[in-house]
Amino acid sequence: MKKPQKAKSTVPDRAARPRPIAASLPKLTAKAIGKHGFTEGSLITEWATIVGSDLAAVSQPEKLAFSRGERVGGVLHIRVQGGVATELQHLEPMVVERINRHFGYGAVTRLRLIHAPLGRDMPRRRHAASAKTPLDPAQKTALSDLLDAVEDDEMRATLERIGTAILQQEAGRKRQR
Repeated sequence: MKKPQKAKSTVPDRAARPRPIAASLPKLTAKAIGKHGFTEGSLITEWATIVGSDLAAVSQPEKLAFSRGERVGGVLHIRVQGGVATELQHLEPMVVERINRHFGYGAVTRLRLIHAPLGRDMPRRRHAASAKTPLDPAQKTALSDLLDAVEDDEMRATLERIGTAILQQEAGRKRQR
């Protein structure tokens, strides 16, 4: 007895499955990030992981400048708040080493510090502390259920941090109303 053959789908394979957000992110952000010399947005998005949360709270990568035609040995311009510039000057070798380790090659040779307020989109220490409200168990479960399909551990952790931050911010807004 012959087995019945499965009917072939008329929908292309790539359209049949949802695509991970991470697959689309570089295309969506390339134009905006490229204006500042960042070939990868990971320096901006992973800034707190690279330099640590304390330095990330008071500093922000502004642009990465290379010599014409080069993609190594660049100068990273960083916005800093208050008296952090002196501390960051002393930590420059460590920060440069961490950035280069993140990229996997000698992308940066030195830092240039800019004394200026951080951009509005960067979290500031006092705002971040006041905006955090604990998630209720239903929110934690819903977020966990959404992220179960993500196979990559690093991506799942990043999306969980983003989702938690969004839910906490939304809870803070509702509380202010």
